[in-house]
Amino acid sequence: MTIRQDVQCDVLPVLCQSCDARCHGLCGALEPNQLVALAKASSRHSVPPGTELVGDAEAIETYSNLLSGVVKLTKGLADGRQQIVGLQFAPDFLGRPFKSESEINAEAATEVSLCSFPKAAIERMMREAPALEHRLLKQTLMELDEAREWMVTLGRKTAVEKVASFLFLIARNIDPTTDAGKESATFDLPLTRADIADFLGLTVETVSRQLTKLRTNGVIRINNNRHVVVDNVSRLQRCSGTWACSDT
Repeated sequence: MTIRQDVQCDVLPVLCQSCDARCHGLCGALEPNQLVALAKASSRHSVPPGTELVGDAEAIETYSNLLSGVVKLTKGLADGRQQIVGLQFAPDFLGRPFKSESEINAEAATEVSLCSFPKAAIERMMREAPALEHRLLKQTLMELDEAREWMVTLGRKTAVEKVASFLFLIARNIDPTTDAGKESATFDLPLTRADIADFLGLTVETVSRQLTKLRTNGVIRINNNRHVVVDNVSRLQRCSGTWACSDT
């Protein structure tokens, strides 16, 4: 889930101007002097795929801006089963303010770059900058809206519509030009076939069949098993359930 606001990036501190999260993410609500203060407490780091970023029932000590990559959010059961319940993309905010411990597991689905802050620094900044707290509330409400939309996908859509919905979600969030009205998109799948199946409530075999169907119908092209090219994003969106997939 990404918040895109009309933040004036040219008035930001030099150290923040090259950071997309500063312009379009949670930190876009801060004044330049507040950004400088927060930047002094921040640290940037990259982690490889498969790295656990936040553990279930783990004490919350830091929050992060996602600068690049994809994070998958999962919920586990006592017997070890788990469900992917969401994905996060740059420049999303990773963390759950106002709680002492996490109730979700966050794992790097791809190589991920983060800008992290101590919990105390963010919570102090929220008290000093009401606009930051307002932006966080807006992000939370947008995530709630998206979760409701995804419930419709999981509960009512056909298998091919589910896979198309997933691809449209990735295209919209990984290729930033898609939101600008560009009619094509290209991206690498951030999840394995098994993870896609888990996310969509399908079997791995069903996911593979539906990807083949979309490719055969000319909706997508797939190279090297994970590089996806969408020549007509509007058609992919129609295949996600808006209209019949055969429409052009």
